[in-house]
Amino acid sequence: MKSGIHPNYQKVVFMDTNSGYAFLSGSTKTSNETIEWQDGNTYPLLKIEVSSDTHPFYTGKQKFADKGGRVDRFNKKYNLKN
Repeated sequence: MKSGIHPNYQKVVFMDTNSGYAFLSGSTKTSNETIEWQDGNTYPLLKIEVSSDTHPFYTGKQKFADKGGRVDRFNKKYNLKN
């Protein structure tokens, strides 16, 4: 491999902002924020909005809003009856 062209691969902590769930993984991402992990070391902290702790596929709690199809929305918008 050529030196100087690859990003720095390091361990980082990803934290789900919705639930507070955090996990340690490797990444090339960097952050100005740091956190002390369970092993006593300090790692960069990356905040994410969705993780396996809050994603509907993994939790089984899916929010589903039936907005109707395009025709239904058109009819409703212009007060038309089927």
